[in-house]
Amino acid sequence: MFFALDGFLFAGWVVRIPAIKQQTGASASTLGLALLGVSAGAVITMMLTGRLCRRYGSHAVTVACGVLLPLSIALPAQTHSALSLGLVLLVFGAAYGGMNVAMNSAAVDLVAQLRRPVMPSFHAAFSLGGMVGAGLGGLVAGGLSASAHLFLLAGIGLLVTALAGPALLRHRPARPAPEPHAPQPRPQPQPQRKLDPRARRIVLLFGVIALCTAYGEGALADWGALHLEQDLDAHPGIAAAGYALFALTMTIGRLTGTMLLERLGQTRTLVLGGAVAAAGMLLGSLAPTVWLALAGFAVTGLGLANIFPVAVGRAGELAGPSGVAAASTLGYGGMLLGPPAIGFLADWFSLPVALTTVALLAAGASVLGYGARNATHA
Repeated sequence: MFFALDGFLFAGWVVRIPAIKQQTGASASTLGLALLGVSAGAVITMMLTGRLCRRYGSHAVTVACGVLLPLSIALPAQTHSALSLGLVLLVFGAAYGGMNVAMNSAAVDLVAQLRRPVMPSFHAAFSLGGMVGAGLGGLVAGGLSASAHLFLLAGIGLLVTALAGPALLRHRPARPAPEPHAPQPRPQPQPQRKLDPRARRIVLLFGVIALCTAYGEGALADWGALHLEQDLDAHPGIAAAGYALFALTMTIGRLTGTMLLERLGQTRTLVLGGAVAAAGMLLGSLAPTVWLALAGFAVTGLGLANIFPVAVGRAGELAGPSGVAAASTLGYGGMLLGPPAIGFLADWFSLPVALTTVALLAAGASVLGYGARNATHA
């Protein structure tokens, strides 16, 4: 539920970016700078969230962020300048970054208990939430103001947290039952896992792989609708549906991710996914028609689907919440720093050319995935 909520709220925000761009009067480059506020807020809080998870537990931190994130999503529509938009996006980014580290840490613990590679299933819920959020945004884009839409999303988010939060807080990790009449040991604080230099390098490698693919997610989220509407003259509803289609194919890819990992292994899943995403994004960014661009977005979603969850899950296996925080900081740094970079490249060249960098980094993730073959379960 929290993975789905995160995707739902994030998609609801991104499909209203064209309206908020018009409201603030920002150019592509100044909008990119304002979007940097999300990046800054998220990166600042991600490493802190790893420490909070070790101290208070990932479930409690997830619920706390489940309150903060809906409250913060209503703020951007109240701004009327790029500067004020950037400032409120700092708050939104902080809540978004904290939520992602906390819920991924909780998911890593559950994957370890289940002893199956089900991490893509959690991220499928994120993508499904994104698909629903983008679809709802497309439906209401023509008849509901950005302010009313984001207030509605805030209310839905708080309701979901109120319903799902208590169940998450009641859950405790399973412990082996004590033997009858055996003395009860006194609980000891769990020491932080210490990593040797090689393990740190492996965590960093998976973080860079996550960055390369999350860059594409961020670019399509923040600029996909604008590309369809501005460069290909798509109707606002069709433009919003572009991200919904991307989220749909990513959801399908992640729902089949466990099967792919069990059959192909981590290395082949990473390499194949990066290659497919690179081909799809070349089509999506350079296609001369809306429908070909939408097809490219769909293929890109399939390719990117399982790379990020595999990378973050592997880092969590190696280093617990600290590994999740490190890989997530790099990964979501790519998702959040990518859009400002796209904005500057769009001003210097064009938006379609800027979006080809998504294909370049997806190909880089494929190469790095092959280079990480000795660090994964082949």
